[in-house]
Amino acid sequence: MTTAETADGDVSAQSGADPRIEHATAVKRRSTLRDVAREAGVSLKTASNVINGTGRMTALTRERVEAVIKSTGYRVNVAARNLNRDHTGFITLAVPSLTPPYLAELANRTIDAARQLGFSVYVTTYAEGSAKGARDLLQSFNSTVSDGMILSMSEVEDITADDLTVDFPLVVVGARTTWGRADHVTPDDVQAASTAAAYLFDHGSRSLAVIGAREVFDQDKLLRTVEGNAELRLRGIVEECMRRGVLLNADCVGVTRKDWTIGSGARTTQQLIDAAVPFDGIVALNDQLAIGALFALQTNGINVPRDVQVIGFDNIEESAYMQIPLTTMDSRLDWTAPTAVERILGRIRGEITHPDLLMTSSRVIERQSTR
Repeated sequence: MTTAETADGDVSAQSGADPRIEHATAVKRRSTLRDVAREAGVSLKTASNVINGTGRMTALTRERVEAVIKSTGYRVNVAARNLNRDHTGFITLAVPSLTPPYLAELANRTIDAARQLGFSVYVTTYAEGSAKGARDLLQSFNSTVSDGMILSMSEVEDITADDLTVDFPLVVVGARTTWGRADHVTPDDVQAASTAAAYLFDHGSRSLAVIGAREVFDQDKLLRTVEGNAELRLRGIVEECMRRGVLLNADCVGVTRKDWTIGSGARTTQQLIDAAVPFDGIVALNDQLAIGALFALQTNGINVPRDVQVIGFDNIEESAYMQIPLTTMDSRLDWTAPTAVERILGRIRGEITHPDLLMTSSRVIERQSTR
């Protein structure tokens, strides 16, 4: 029984508990980590390991603790945890843009991989080649809000070895060199492009065109290149042609500079068609360029894949749903993102100290744009 004052100032009796007392009691009774451990039947350390994404245990144990956390509504005291851990529980992913489907998928997969290991991700973009580009991000990194950075380096920004000499955990993804200054996680673009060209040759093509070069074709320069998606992929195509004794005609190499969009792919393919240079296979250096190439070929009444085969790169979602589904090289984001996350967390925890180059092979996803 509680009392309350009426509008006239009289005191009347009311049944039931004071909601303010109930709230105070609820706050005092909020579940603790010790409560979680007791209900799950595990040690306090095991419960803590589940929260932090650390330690070794069976999947069944982890699932049981996670179920108790959910049922009790236990919430981590982030500030206290960060003081104890001496880190924030966040990592930064920096990309040039989220417009390209490949980079958008990289962000989503990185977030998922980090979440599974108990970390959150700040995603930021930077202006390529400007004073506020990747160099500025590296110089202004704030370790009080993030424990480390996964950096997708711009294809056009002039980054040096000194820029990558930093005092915080750093992992670089993509086709730019790191000079051994940071961990580097990337698919093998030379191998992937060689495989793509070989696939077209093995399925009947005799003369290839390439869509997506950054600059005018220079074979000797390409064979010495060590970085850049466009350059490494074009190098792989050249090397495969050389192995087979086939000449890659410079007139069949479509230059798009840094414009790897559907529109650019369509315009560049149309230019090759108008020039009447002979080709019966197209290697487009990403899927968006390939989709544009398909449009130009179909617009000109050229049958795909009977007259011209087309293969792209990256296996973006749209590639499977075109009028002619696109054969493509899967650039293995399913490997790149979790590998980069595992590497950065190893750095944060002090388990990894030596920079390494980690590479994987791409694979052909066969669809109807090839024979």
